[in-house]
Amino acid sequence: MTEMDGRKFREAWIAGVLKHFPGEPKSGYISPWAEMPLWEQEAAATVYEQVRGFLNVSSGSAAKLSREQKGRFVSLCWIAQIYKQFEEPKPSYVADWVDQPDWQRETNSDIFEAIEHQ
Repeated sequence: MTEMDGRKFREAWIAGVLKHFPGEPKSGYISPWAEMPLWEQEAAATVYEQVRGFLNVSSGSAAKLSREQKGRFVSLCWIAQIYKQFEEPKPSYVADWVDQPDWQRETNSDIFEAIEHQ
């Protein structure tokens, strides 16, 4: 897990939010790496590493996943990081895929694809 991996994840997140969020996103959604809490930086690096590992162990077969499946994978990895950090997280932090807003689902799918193409 490296800071560079976390930064790549964050860049993909910000790009997705700016592309998909309806209206003006909250400042925390697009705050730069240096302004993120340490736990969130670590979570971003961890999820990046999980996606990269999944791509490696699938020997290229992950490319056959649907865009939704890719986004679901990122979402589940992130939710696990939230549970790691918070005893009782807000329900919106751990919402299942179907309960997430469209912009968040699209952003998670974008993140997977950004990592996939690096």
